[in-house]
Amino acid sequence: MLKILDKYDYKFSNDLIAQKPAMPRDSSRLLVYSKKSDALAEDIFLNLDKYLPPSAVLVFNKTKVVPARLILQKPNGGKVQILYLETRGGLIRVMANRRLEEGIKLDLVSRAGFCLSRGHEVTLRGTLPQAINFIVKKKAGKYYDLLPSFKIKKLFAVLEKYGKTPIPPYIKNSPLTEKGLRKKYQTIFARERGSVAAPTASLHFTERLFKRLKNKGFGIEFVTLHVNLGTFAPVTEENLKTGRLHKEYFEINKKTAVALNRARQQGRLIIAVGTTSIRTLESVAKNGKLQACSGITDLFICEGYKFKFIDGIITNFHVPKSSLMMLVAAFIGRKKLLKLYRYAINQKFRFFSFGDGMLVC
Repeated sequence: MLKILDKYDYKFSNDLIAQKPAMPRDSSRLLVYSKKSDALAEDIFLNLDKYLPPSAVLVFNKTKVVPARLILQKPNGGKVQILYLETRGGLIRVMANRRLEEGIKLDLVSRAGFCLSRGHEVTLRGTLPQAINFIVKKKAGKYYDLLPSFKIKKLFAVLEKYGKTPIPPYIKNSPLTEKGLRKKYQTIFARERGSVAAPTASLHFTERLFKRLKNKGFGIEFVTLHVNLGTFAPVTEENLKTGRLHKEYFEINKKTAVALNRARQQGRLIIAVGTTSIRTLESVAKNGKLQACSGITDLFICEGYKFKFIDGIITNFHVPKSSLMMLVAAFIGRKKLLKLYRYAINQKFRFFSFGDGMLVC
């Protein structure tokens, strides 16, 4: 079954992988494809309003990336890098870059590389215990559950002070500092903390672009989906067999559900900004309507899927053979998508998280 993935492969030069965002963000390039007319256009993101359907409503994911990487130290002095994923019943679920034993104590190490809690008193803005450490409680496959020495509600304070921003593995030579990454690998409207990866199609948007869109009568709404590592995971045989993907938490509040349902009743088209917004809306939609709710989705959108709510997509250029690429192919058709990718490669568009974008509607 994995041979199916070969149909979503394409060749490109590594120098097309963007290592930093365009400056300003809305100066990134925009490839526009009309499904109705089969027409293709090029522009910059700032001029997005010229290509959107009249009075369309754009839906964004307002999740916020947390500085999820921490350096911890084992009793023997060895360093361990962990990546925070989620909290579960008073425990912190992480991935680690080396094997850990149950019961081992891990002490916090600062970003500068020295141990903060072994033999030292550490205070985090006066709100945490002096020793910041973790006990490995159990292993679940490739994940570990850690018991922290502080209350879970203080977790984000620890990450904000001592963590590092997680960036995709293909960004290897970014000139951005940690301070720069915290600003640039984040949407300007990020509000709900919980993601380990940014909803990258939204990184192109600026305040001036939002102002332009609102002045032109376009709607803007927000949902939440906390992006986890599954977004970078390769599609497996199990995914293809079961038709389900990794699980991610989402929320759609009542105000947003009412606004989007009203927009559809008025005949306004819904443009999802990014695959995470698509996954959220399509996980909830039933009979062309949304209900306010929160929960976990493992929806796998691939060719053959019948879209229930969205009418268009704003997206980046994705990694070959990825579930993200398969989602966009479900909307536009695999052969057409690959044709657009070949065009973008020939025209030297920038690819992946910090790269350029595409509008399909």
